[in-house]
Amino acid sequence: MDRLPPLNAVKAFEVAARMGSFVLAAAELGVSAAAVSQQVRHLEQFLERKLFVRAGNRITLTDAGHAIFPQTSRALNDIAAMTTRILEGDLHSRRLVISLPFSLAEPWLAPKLSALLEVYPHLAIDIRVEDDPVDLVRHDIDIRVSYGDYHYPGLEAVHLVRDEALPVCTPEFWATHGNDTFNLTQIPQNLFIHTHWGASYASGPTWHDWFSLIASNYYPDPKQGVRCGLSSLSVSLARLGLGIALGHRLIAQADLDAGRLIALSPVSLPLGHPYCAFVPAAKKSRKDINLMMGLLR
Repeated sequence: MDRLPPLNAVKAFEVAARMGSFVLAAAELGVSAAAVSQQVRHLEQFLERKLFVRAGNRITLTDAGHAIFPQTSRALNDIAAMTTRILEGDLHSRRLVISLPFSLAEPWLAPKLSALLEVYPHLAIDIRVEDDPVDLVRHDIDIRVSYGDYHYPGLEAVHLVRDEALPVCTPEFWATHGNDTFNLTQIPQNLFIHTHWGASYASGPTWHDWFSLIASNYYPDPKQGVRCGLSSLSVSLARLGLGIALGHRLIAQADLDAGRLIALSPVSLPLGHPYCAFVPAAKKSRKDINLMMGLLR
């Protein structure tokens, strides 16, 4: 067999030539621009030809680059098509790896999986519950769902939904502690459940934010009542009758629909960031991933 150039270098060249930029190529490949440039230099050394004219951050193809780019692009597309045919014909041996925060796993993701399994009944699914940031490449993650679009700057952030928070409690709790006008300013401060998002987040909704939204100067003291570190746990505590939670709708909706919880106000507080999905560029053509992404939107 004739000598073959290093595949990683060929791929780096093809993406850089197609995008016209090492920076944009790096974003698609999920590596640094310096790594792309280094791979291109390896290919240039292998071929003993200059493939790009470099002028600061700008690159243009040389005659040699123009000569090999079309064939390189076709060859990589053929390899990708062959890989897709093999993988799509053997779905039962593949695992779809979905990574997301704890709060979304049961109330939001689980109901969506049934639709996917109707299409791919033999598909193995690995659900990983973990906080950001996550190394998608090292841990072979197919889809990462995160709060916010800023965790993985090298990947496209697909906006899924912007959640909202609203006051919820059980009907029994309100019958005991509430009032006919649903006036939360008359509720003792120790009956409010507070969610502490942790030091890494400054945009989590608080009771102070919600009461400010309704132009009230009544602010429940977070030092009183129950305080927890998970938005899903605050809804669970409210479901158990332990107080009034500022529940996220994505988490509380099933309980609201079933009557286990009631909304105490039509006023809801939008979260500071949307939930977003990230898929490594090399996996975007997989049918199971694309179907799952469609279900998540």
